[in-house]
Amino acid sequence: MKSLQGTMLLTNGQLVDGCGHPPVTDAELLIEDGRIGYAGPRQPNRELPAEALVLDARGGTILPGLVEAHFHPTYFNVAALEDLDTKYPVEYVSLLASVNAKLALESGYTAARSGGSLFNIDVWLKKAIENDLVPGPRLAASGREICGIGGLMDWNPDFRKIGMEGLVLLVNGPDEARAAVRKLVKDGIEWVKTYPTGDAAAPDTNDHHTLCMTFEEMHAVVETAHNHGLKVTGHCRATAGIKNALRAGYDTIEHGTFMDDEALDLLLERDVPVIPALYFEKASVERGPAIGMPQGVIDGHQETLDGGVESARRIFEAGGRLGLGGDYGFAWNPHGDYANELEFFVTDVGFPPVDVIKCACKTGAEILGREKELGTLEVGKLADVVVVDGDVLDNIAILQDRSRFLAIMQAGVINAGSLQHQHLPRWSEHALESEKPVCR
Repeated sequence: MKSLQGTMLLTNGQLVDGCGHPPVTDAELLIEDGRIGYAGPRQPNRELPAEALVLDARGGTILPGLVEAHFHPTYFNVAALEDLDTKYPVEYVSLLASVNAKLALESGYTAARSGGSLFNIDVWLKKAIENDLVPGPRLAASGREICGIGGLMDWNPDFRKIGMEGLVLLVNGPDEARAAVRKLVKDGIEWVKTYPTGDAAAPDTNDHHTLCMTFEEMHAVVETAHNHGLKVTGHCRATAGIKNALRAGYDTIEHGTFMDDEALDLLLERDVPVIPALYFEKASVERGPAIGMPQGVIDGHQETLDGGVESARRIFEAGGRLGLGGDYGFAWNPHGDYANELEFFVTDVGFPPVDVIKCACKTGAEILGREKELGTLEVGKLADVVVVDGDVLDNIAILQDRSRFLAIMQAGVINAGSLQHQHLPRWSEHALESEKPVCR
């Protein structure tokens, strides 16, 4: 991925560093050869090379690039579970994935972790992004997912003779679980996504209180994955499934919906991040009736929503880590709406905006394993930066308006935003007013 060569100064904005600290008003951010050289209060007597670029934040907000921690690049207008693997041919899904990646970047997300992908499209999508063939977030790939036979993700009946090979590797016992991970190793993935529990979407067979994998299968997945340097996560709603995942050694927990005291203690002891992905549940409840979603499914999503909100609050108040992301790509929860998750955590869960930004940036980078490079505006880190027209901490909902993004940078290169193709003035071209650069 290309990196800025030279110097750029971002000025005239408030800086939110992603660490959870109070914002710095009248701040500036210095970028040198794609990395952050300074982040803090404006320095009136700063000297820069004559060819340095200057970007005026217009009194808006300078913050780290957001991290979508539960990204499904191959989901597109999914109306039913079967749409995940039988709606479109793999060739078209590959094209759709590149469109979704571009949209994610344009939405302020400079990095993402795949939460599962049809075939191993996300592996190749990552390569295309890194080689500047398509725009998109820095990506950690998961490829196909793992679920027990007869579990949540095993929906194609045997008489169809089509199996689930494109989306899910179905396992029956620890030996098959190990074999599934080894297939993913060959595919080149980084995260192994599993389904320890069911979901409200399947109330008759695998609801949100059922288990879809045994502990022995989950432990075999972790043991094999960790042997190959991979990390493991899992769709965990049922309380017993959460505990199984934590005891098996999972590296993150997706959803963590119904946590009791024992599960919370296990989570905090291992300091495992949780990605609640709650806005999807709210969208399902609010928009489900209009799309003909059965009332029993809607009721299950409501229970999931209530339980998930309570668990997220408990984790946060106990000092645990939360990443933000969700199941975007469904007909009622489309790609591009990722920042709805952030507003939900402010308005519905009650988190302070500065902490929501921390979850969406710092913790997101930690989940990716790239906290030394990404997630906060600190000296030495890659300049993955978002510049927004407006005060994000006063109204976090403005992150949902893509027209408000002035610049979305990766390593200092403006890859999206309204200023992407506009001329940025050089330092030498500036008129100085009270020793403060003004962008004309």
